[in-house]
Amino acid sequence: MDLRQLRHFLALVEHRSFVRAANAVRITQPAFSRSIQGLEQELGCQLIDRGAKDLRPTPEGLVVLQYAQELVRGASNLAHEVKRMGKLDAGELCFGCGPAPAARLVPETMALFVRQYPGIHVRFEVNNWERLARQLNKDEIEFFVADIRYFRTNPNFQTLPLEPRPSVYFCRPGHPLLDRARLTLGDLLDYPLASARIPLETRKTLANLKGVTDFKLNIECDHLPALEQIVRGSDTVGITTAEAIQPSLEARRMVRLPVDLPHAERPGAQCGIVTRTGYRVSAAARAMIDLLCEQDRRLHPATAA
Repeated sequence: MDLRQLRHFLALVEHRSFVRAANAVRITQPAFSRSIQGLEQELGCQLIDRGAKDLRPTPEGLVVLQYAQELVRGASNLAHEVKRMGKLDAGELCFGCGPAPAARLVPETMALFVRQYPGIHVRFEVNNWERLARQLNKDEIEFFVADIRYFRTNPNFQTLPLEPRPSVYFCRPGHPLLDRARLTLGDLLDYPLASARIPLETRKTLANLKGVTDFKLNIECDHLPALEQIVRGSDTVGITTAEAIQPSLEARRMVRLPVDLPHAERPGAQCGIVTRTGYRVSAAARAMIDLLCEQDRRLHPATAA
């Protein structure tokens, strides 16, 4: 069974004549008859009452008619939608991003995308990598941009690395820690820590320093402006990427804490683009991913080179 046979059956029901239906679909009458017979043989039933003058459908034919209309209409809509999306002049794109790329990379890339493809409706959500993965598995988004350390060895996901985002510890001006000449990570653990969801490796490092089996942040939030406000109004120490906090550091709303850390204990986000294995993204998603990679190289020309 194929769509061609179904279209032929629909034409026969419409024109109630093998000759007129064959002319309508622009094939010879013998070829048209063979197509209908082949469909009947495959389904194992007679679809047309050939004894009736108006060639009305049989009861089985009425059932096939209903499904044939839906299938042919769906195939037509699919072809139209794919063609329209291929031109990138319409359609929808849904993706997600973590707090780190949401600070600069994604907004700047979105501005480029909107200028190039103004007809595409875009929806993106900022969330932590764990929740974004659940959304990806439910087909609620096509891809997401976040820390990829958890997904690199998972066969259900494909990852495309971007440039690493080093993180920093920051606090409000006048924080007691700023009076110390030299800071260690243990010094910071005397104060509440606030950050977006941190990877397992970072949690293990902090847990070892604190002498506990697992480490939980005092405040976990994926919204950077809210984190900044909490840090500004308390002795809480914030953790985020240098890229995200840079405007506040330059405006002196926040102060970077010069923590003396071994290389293995330095925080950071290993950002990348995550898609599902075996799933092909849309033309709009591919265009956005390409722009994200280009913009990432512009933001980090030295490391990209």
